[in-house]
Amino acid sequence: MRIAVLSDIHANLAALESVVDDLPEVDTIWVLGDTVGYGPQPNEVIARLQGLGARSVLGNHDGAAIGIVNPRYFNPDARAAIEWTAAAADSNARAYLAALPEVRRDRELDLTAVHGSPRDPIWEYITGVDIAAANFEAFDTWLCLFGHTHQPIAFRSTDGDVEVTVGLPDTRVVLERDDRYLLNPGSVGQPRDGLRDAAYAVVELDGSGPGAIEFRRIGYDVDHTQSLMRELELPYRLVERLSYGR
Repeated sequence: MRIAVLSDIHANLAALESVVDDLPEVDTIWVLGDTVGYGPQPNEVIARLQGLGARSVLGNHDGAAIGIVNPRYFNPDARAAIEWTAAAADSNARAYLAALPEVRRDRELDLTAVHGSPRDPIWEYITGVDIAAANFEAFDTWLCLFGHTHQPIAFRSTDGDVEVTVGLPDTRVVLERDDRYLLNPGSVGQPRDGLRDAAYAVVELDGSGPGAIEFRRIGYDVDHTQSLMRELELPYRLVERLSYGR
């Protein structure tokens, strides 16, 4: 079983299409929330994911776009972008977002998916070992996929000790069955690790044996996305940060 893991697409269709074109052969696609927000093409991104049959969860920007998550913690630029998104979302997009669960579990795959963290699926950022260690107690599967930080990373718990591997491009991490993992593929549409290329991951599962996660990067037409954002008068800082992966 091979799973493509995408997160934080943020209405960036050009980045999503580059990832789809780059995908190896996979059995399914999981999306870890924040499909919309920040970017210029929320309806097109959602329609593309529907066509791919992706299995998704709700992110904070997704919920805010349809009024079920309070954007009070958003910075002014993010809030301005989500207000634009809420007005631009069509009926299909709104229905799609409204149907997303905060937590998705697959017992057969021994897999949990959230946007933020297992103990706070919408808002908590898993930014370090201490927060990761606390969250291993909040899910009961072998693997938990999460997003929200926009940074690719893997946390491994071995008898309560937690180690971290930064998901640099083409990094491959073996997933041992005796350990447990929190895995973040990074952001498709708005990377924040200093690399502007779209980030995603492929998880390989092999029955009861070990698995693996491969962190991948692919370039996309950043200028095109930025041009669309400028035409829509989305906040300047959100446009410019795509150039630097910050």
